[in-house]
Amino acid sequence: MNLTLGLGLGLGLFLAGLLTTEGQQKPTVFSPISVSKIHPRGWKEERDAQDLARRNMQFGFKLLKKLAISSPRKNVFFSPLSISTAFSLLCLGAQDSTLAEIKQGFNFKGMPERDLHQAFHHLLHKLNQNEEDVKLHFGNTLFMDQKLQPQQKFLRVAKNMYNADILPANFHNLEDTQKQINEYVSRKTHGRIDNLVKNIDSGTVMLLTNYIYFRARWQHEFDPKETKAEDFFVSRNKTVKVPMMFRSGLYDMGYDKQLSCTILEIPYQGNLTATFILPDKGKMRQLQENLQADVFGRWKKLLTKRVVDVHVPRIHISGTYNLKKTLSQLGISKIFEEHGDLTRISPYRSLKVGEAVHKAELKMDEKGTEGAAGSGAETLPMEKPQNVAMNRPYLMMLYETTMPSLLFLGKISNPGGK
Repeated sequence: MNLTLGLGLGLGLFLAGLLTTEGQQKPTVFSPISVSKIHPRGWKEERDAQDLARRNMQFGFKLLKKLAISSPRKNVFFSPLSISTAFSLLCLGAQDSTLAEIKQGFNFKGMPERDLHQAFHHLLHKLNQNEEDVKLHFGNTLFMDQKLQPQQKFLRVAKNMYNADILPANFHNLEDTQKQINEYVSRKTHGRIDNLVKNIDSGTVMLLTNYIYFRARWQHEFDPKETKAEDFFVSRNKTVKVPMMFRSGLYDMGYDKQLSCTILEIPYQGNLTATFILPDKGKMRQLQENLQADVFGRWKKLLTKRVVDVHVPRIHISGTYNLKKTLSQLGISKIFEEHGDLTRISPYRSLKVGEAVHKAELKMDEKGTEGAAGSGAETLPMEKPQNVAMNRPYLMMLYETTMPSLLFLGKISNPGGK
């Protein structure tokens, strides 16, 4: 076999993440994602999934640091879980140093491969939700050209462990294939992520899309009548007017003296929570550089229920990232190069990942997604409210509480910017 036969053939990797808490006029009908027949149970799978969730959080903090340093004044918003899931799926096809790089860069190192994929299966199965007040869907889709001749084992495990849909695609006609893929992702994210794929390299034989779609209502909604235009301090010398939501309520709140930041949790319906981290003035860089998974554990111990006057911007931001450069800075490069080893996908081709594009969008408003009436009055203790105003750059995490598993991570530098 001529080893140069398939050089230039590519894998496309496109990742879409969507978090929305926007009020809508009409309810949306969701078709539930089918789950694999394997339903892992037992203490080992649960323990491995919790270990994986922690590793994913560590990767998320590491990636946030890289993205925030390269664009210090820009909003950053992405889904660490979406990105990790896609590259873990590609681990099924990688070998030797290519596999070692992915495992090192994504903090998978030390987990046996079988445990890693089983943990992802357990995590994705547990997180997929389709309740009235919470919609949380993950999906992986492999678009494959018939000339790829993939290994059946790769396809079988991708389907069983990652619930991957495997769809035929004709990469000889790139325009039609691009349209097919974009329509598919748009449909899966209910029109929120459009035109994810801008162009497909000629020579592509497989394209992997991964999406995460989230909609939920706040446990206690904000009153739109209380929302007012207020100053947001983008920097010491610059302010912008933003619609600032307000609510007085009982919230988990704490202060981290080591990192000079205030932590505030605002729960959604179900086992989902948004955590807002507001550094003291001039302390954002210190916070970014010291983010670690164990810091999150420390924050949880600092939180106590308090009456808080909360001021949070109503926002609509999005982020699109070509991850090739950023991941290479984290030591993941061989999968993008001709000499990378992805022979467990197809032994007949020399494959590389041509693109790794991630797009995420955040919409957050007062009502929550269903636009329903508020959750009723809250009886508050007779104590002086703490005042927390997200009126300068802050970090935001959205996580599932039982693992806990980090779904989305962001740095809001300018709520009025994109």
